Amino acid sequence: MAKDAAGSGPARPRPTRGRRKGASDPVYGAIDLGTNNCRLLLARRQGKGLRVVDAYSRIVRLGEGMTASGRLSEAAMDRAITALQVCADRLKKREVLKMRCIATEACRVAENGQDFIDRAIEATGLPLEIITAEEEARLAVLGSLDLMDETMDAALVLDIGGGSTELCWVDLAEWRARGGYASGGRPPLRGWSTMPLGVVTLSDHFPEPEGDEARAEWYRAMKAHAAKHLKPPKGARRMRPVFDGGKAHLVGTSGTVTSVAGVHLNLERYMRDRVDGLWMSVPEARAACDRLSSRDRAGRAQEGCIGEERAELVVAGCAIYEAVLDAWPVNRVRIGDRGLREGMLHNLMRPRRRRGKRGGSGGRPAGGKDEA
Repeated sequence: MAKDAAGSGPARPRPTRGRRKGASDPVYGAIDLGTNNCRLLLARRQGKGLRVVDAYSRIVRLGEGMTASGRLSEAAMDRAITALQVCADRLKKREVLKMRCIATEACRVAENGQDFIDRAIEATGLPLEIITAEEEARLAVLGSLDLMDETMDAALVLDIGGGSTELCWVDLAEWRARGGYASGGRPPLRGWSTMPLGVVTLSDHFPEPEGDEARAEWYRAMKAHAAKHLKPPKGARRMRPVFDGGKAHLVGTSGTVTSVAGVHLNLERYMRDRVDGLWMSVPEARAACDRLSSRDRAGRAQEGCIGEERAELVVAGCAIYEAVLDAWPVNRVRIGDRGLREGMLHNLMRPRRRRGKRGGSGGRPAGGKDEA
């Protein structure tokens, strides 16, 4: 079993990149248009996992200025459509068999969100759709199944986005009893929640001040604001003893969490193979957050894994990250450079079971609505 400084965990194959045997297998595609980024992932099935053949990501700031106006701006929509056109070209080039294209919080809440979707569909031909916060949370879980340590009894999956943050509480003890990851089944979820705060929206609420003392108070205020929005559902609250007893871990799947991991590793440039799957102790995660929050924007931009584009927003992400760690005590965090796109691809690749003669669905995992 693979080990590192923060402990041990399952050493399962991760999504791999590049051209390998089986290049004639069908290609599947997934697009995730968020409040800050537009991401594309193309992959082929490989055993129970997937093999990445192409990926694309661009910061489009679709939600820029939306906190004040309630609408997507023309400039932001133009940037997003330009990125989506790049995605459409790559999908066409790879002759993708099946695809799914989703939009999340910015389009969910903007007054003109659906108008933008209609315009994007017309401009690109992509079957873009707005998904609910619940589906977004479940896709984040599905995309990170192989990061979960089945020797623990619970996991909290954290997805910090640009406009919202999704959390899912996963019952690993029950999943283990059903055969866990090797069974091919989905783990039962005991609750999910979303809060209307992400790196963009929280940054909009709290403009960065000048001076070290003012910056420290600014960061405390952001953490306190995020904490007020953490409202776990009843099913999650029932798992509190598992977390208090040290039998749970956190899985982070967002750009914030991967950036914090890169800072912890002192990487001169971001390296996915060093970050994806990494275990970090909570003190290590907090130390990296403190390192970022104590520096001004110019100082943060000098970090190899941050740069100019992330320097403005990463501290808000750290505030949300630490607020969650304060509320749900764990000893370790598993880092995932993956999320909604991988969740969509796993769904697209999953064999569909035939309906039984008596009309049973056959395709729903045991546990029904509690499944990921």
